[in-house]
Amino acid sequence: MKIYTRKGDDGTTGLYGGGRVPKDSAAPEAYGTVDEAQAALGVARASCERGGELDALLVGIERDLWVLMAELATDAGNAHKLVDGTSRVTAAMVEALEARIDDVSDRFEPPTEFVVPGESVVSAQLDVARTVIRRAERVAVRAAAPGSQVVPYLNRLSDLVWTLARWQEGHSLITRDA
Repeated sequence: MKIYTRKGDDGTTGLYGGGRVPKDSAAPEAYGTVDEAQAALGVARASCERGGELDALLVGIERDLWVLMAELATDAGNAHKLVDGTSRVTAAMVEALEARIDDVSDRFEPPTEFVVPGESVVSAQLDVARTVIRRAERVAVRAAAPGSQVVPYLNRLSDLVWTLARWQEGHSLITRDA
């Protein structure tokens, strides 16, 4: 099997569940940006301790992002094919992020001012991932179906990744002290 199909040479891309759209339309822009966020999280994961808590947490998030991309890559006419938690983001997935934020936040005193990224390699990589997630959220606003949990999920995910970055750095350098 070859990796190339040549089907996209005309500037279109296939959607999950069927159909094709221009590559520069809202859906490919959104799930492509989520793909970038997932890759950025993978870079952070590659720098953390294998088998550790952060590693496991990031793997779970990366798996959730496949669900989110499947939803974004589905034409509205095929939305009935989506399966909660497998190809459609659920409210429970958003709530799980909130629980993780609360759990990690309880482990340290979060800064109350803007911080200067870069206190550690992992925290800096998480901060890069967070900015890509924020961009994905902005782009997903145009692509997500009404009532979708995609945008709330990305919103909470960026909060979680900020929290993880602060936790990983241990002590944050605030802008006033930089």
